[in-house]
Amino acid sequence: MRLTTKGRFAVTAMIDLAMRQGKGPVTLSGISQRQAISLSYLEQLFGKLRRHEIVESIRGPGGGYSLARRADKVTVADIIIAVDEPLDATQCGGKENCHGADHASGARCMTHELWATLNEKMVDYLDSVSLQDLVDQQKQKIAEQNVVVMHQKQAALG
Repeated sequence: MRLTTKGRFAVTAMIDLAMRQGKGPVTLSGISQRQAISLSYLEQLFGKLRRHEIVESIRGPGGGYSLARRADKVTVADIIIAVDEPLDATQCGGKENCHGADHASGARCMTHELWATLNEKMVDYLDSVSLQDLVDQQKQKIAEQNVVVMHQKQAALG
């Protein structure tokens, strides 16, 4: 299983959006600048997120996007599935024809159950992590960095 750029960018953009909730709509151009993600790519991703009712758009001057539901009610799995990111470690895409049509049996490979079980574990894990969990982690990192910078400044002042 490989999580592609689409899934990574969608989760990153959603963390950015969620960290700014309560301060009005967030523009995609702002997310684009802060996260170094192309604006046209974000427009595609947010169109899919809007169709899955994860975000809502506010039109007009001062418009942008906001969460359609609370951050603790949105999981990483919700985001990844919304942007059509396949979560599949099997070679066959779950079709159970891992050996392929040209193989005599056209049946599952010997490791099919292993990869299918991994798929279940991945989805379970990503479904257990909320957007709020990721926002809290980011806020904690920022707080820790601020403490380090403060200590460095104090040490420099002597």
